[in-house]
Amino acid sequence: MPSEKLSYPRFQRASDHSLLVTFGEQISRSHHRDVLRLFRLLHSRPNRAIRNIHPAYSSVLISFDPLIARPEKFESYVRRLVDRLGDIEVATSRKIEIPVCYDKTLGLDLEFVAHHNGLTTDDVVRHHTSVEYLVYFIGFSPGFPYMGELPHQLETPRLSTPRVMVPEGSVAIGGSQTGIYPVASPGGWRIIGRTPLKLFSPLRMPPTALEIGDMVRFKPISVLHYQSLLGAVDKL
Repeated sequence: MPSEKLSYPRFQRASDHSLLVTFGEQISRSHHRDVLRLFRLLHSRPNRAIRNIHPAYSSVLISFDPLIARPEKFESYVRRLVDRLGDIEVATSRKIEIPVCYDKTLGLDLEFVAHHNGLTTDDVVRHHTSVEYLVYFIGFSPGFPYMGELPHQLETPRLSTPRVMVPEGSVAIGGSQTGIYPVASPGGWRIIGRTPLKLFSPLRMPPTALEIGDMVRFKPISVLHYQSLLGAVDKL
């Protein structure tokens, strides 16, 4: 018997205090538009029952207080918002250029990525800087942007054993995604360079330099230029 075809958007009770709204199973910009619309609509209409909103590639997880809103009542509220998404206009994306030093001393896995894909290190830099990336969402650590779409020539598996510590500003590849470590932290993505920009600062408002919906392009810089900018730039 053939499996039943799933219809979207799909609403699932993830727990007694969270609701998952899924717009599809694939990473796509059309699903992202719906995620972004719902994310911004939820923020524009404050609801005291909402505790947190977690956007992802094609879904939004909403945590709420069940003592303020019963799960079935809260789901009805979110369903009404989703019904309105077609009327929500998404503002023009910010376009942001991020300088990156792709020197081998900073790009710890640059040679591995090149060898894995049958490329030279110059090819890796050329491909990585050739496209404009969409920030699908922020997660993992404060300010970490999950970005796509990575040129297929650069797709590389993550480390089998994550590093204990990845330096702040490391630009990396994980499978078919690219991202930037905004703070020093453990991580298993392949590091190909580093930016001198500070993407996260708890003293800044907002604390994260990038946000969902931004469009990012990487610009290669020399080691000397990297060193001259390091510490002098605290925001985009």
